[in-house]
Parts: sequence; structure tokens; C-alpha cells
Amino acid sequence: MARWLFKQEPDSYSLVQLKVDGTTLWDGVSNPQALQFLRQCAAGDLAFFYHTGDEKAVVGILKVIGQAVQDPNETDPKLVAVPVAYHKTLNAPVTLAAIKADEAFADWHLVKNSRLSVMPCPDDLWDRIVALSNGTAPVAAQPEPKARKKKA
Repeated sequence: MARWLFKQEPDSYSLVQLKVDGTTLWDGVSNPQALQFLRQCAAGDLAFFYHTGDEKAVVGILKVIGQAVQDPNETDPKLVAVPVAYHKTLNAPVTLAAIKADEAFADWHLVKNSRLSVMPCPDDLWDRIVALSNGTAPVAAQPEPKARKKKA
């Protein structure tokens, strides 16, 4: 089972709406790298639901319930969509600021390529986000401060 992070503007479609709907087709992805990741999704995979815009936080978990299909709203066969279902709401949102402040996330797509709407989430980062949401994460590792050069 792979793990992912899917991003969406909550004004367009939110975790609350997914909870009400139960299932939806995750569509509208056009970035080539995000599409490549979306094509790799398989039934049973889990994905964090990340609200973009003003919120900028991981707020819940969805479950992939089928393989990628051509996006029914597009004519280009390269554009795909994935059926997903609501899985759960996190105990507390995990903000982008909290993620960026934690050195463990420094090399993750969410920090390095903020425009990517679908990305893999390694198991260690998945576990860390869940722990941050539950308030059980150890103190975030902070980068070493850079030594200041003394003026001559």
C-alpha cells in the first residue's frame, strides 16, 4: 500500500464535502509530475487530504478505491482521475508552517515543490504527520544555526 498527499482548495472541494459525499473522483490534475503520481495510485492506498489556500494544512485522510481512469471532464487521454472515499478527519490539522519548521520534512515534495498537487508520502513522514495531529510527536528537529562570521 502506497501513501500519498492530495491537495485541494477547500472552496472548490473540502474534506467536509468528501465526508458528506462519501466518494468522489479526484480530477482536475494537469501537472505532468502530479499526473504521473496519480497514475501510480491503486485501490487501498491512503492519502492525506491537504487544504490549500488560506488554510494550508493536512486535515484528513482519504482512501483510493480504484485505479486511474481518463478524467471524464477532459478530452486529453493523458489527463486522469482517481476514485477516492472519505476515510477520517485528523484529530488536529497539521499546518504547512509546522511541516516546514520540522527538518524531517526538508526534502519532501510539499516543502520543495509547493505547486505539486499529488505527491507520494513516505511512511516515516506519514507517521510523523499523524503524530503531530495527535499531539504525540517528539519535538521537531531544528536545523543547526549557521555560524556568523566575525567582522575584522
